[in-house]
Amino acid sequence: MDFSPIINEVFKMWWLIPIFLVLTIIKTPWFKGLFGETFVKLSAKICLPASTYHLVHNVTLPTPDGTTQIDHIIASPYGIFVVETKNIKGWIFGGEKQAQWTQKIFKNSFKFQNPLRQNYKHVKALENALNIAPELIHSVVVFTGESTFKTTMPANVTRGFGYIRYIKSFKTPALSETEVQNALMQILDVRLAPSLETHRKHVQQLRKRADTTADRICPRCGEQLVSRTAKRGANAGNQFWGCSAYPKCKAMQSVT
Repeated sequence: MDFSPIINEVFKMWWLIPIFLVLTIIKTPWFKGLFGETFVKLSAKICLPASTYHLVHNVTLPTPDGTTQIDHIIASPYGIFVVETKNIKGWIFGGEKQAQWTQKIFKNSFKFQNPLRQNYKHVKALENALNIAPELIHSVVVFTGESTFKTTMPANVTRGFGYIRYIKSFKTPALSETEVQNALMQILDVRLAPSLETHRKHVQQLRKRADTTADRICPRCGEQLVSRTAKRGANAGNQFWGCSAYPKCKAMQSVT
């Protein structure tokens, strides 16, 4: 039997292969994260005057328990803004003090870490790197996917261009241009080199932190974290990681 007509027809459909590959890549978490970060990078560049707002992207800082990676830092006379991006679609449920938030797509629900808690570590790492009052460093979370908040969110949790409006709501200068430039130089000096190797090591450390059997180090003081159980409040009975130096250090991490 001559298969050449079939083979010829298959080769005529070669253009479907790159389309399939592109569609596959678009659905990956990596691409979604890249898309969200690119949206914030471009919108900040367009909407925030470069003479006032100075942008630094993809900043990996050393911490007592490894490294932490900041999506965007925006330095201005009105403060330093630490921006965490989330490209997530669907209905979003969450509260400022909840350890986990919920993403709901039709009848399916998914849990993810409270991005405010995630960004808190970024803010603390930046505080340790800069000679600036902590109250001048602001946490900002921006959702870039087709998402809808179904619960009331704090003002610094935004969608789309909402983070631009939030940043511009700070109108009282608190830093001189010299102080802003010094902060930028300190950030560039302390950050780890933005390379594939830096990213690879950071991902390895994230996986280690997710391993419940691995030793954990306090991100604030460097002491050992130990497993504890909440005895009161809304989280009574839930396990968490607490610093062994308590009460001197009151750092905590959720188990998940």
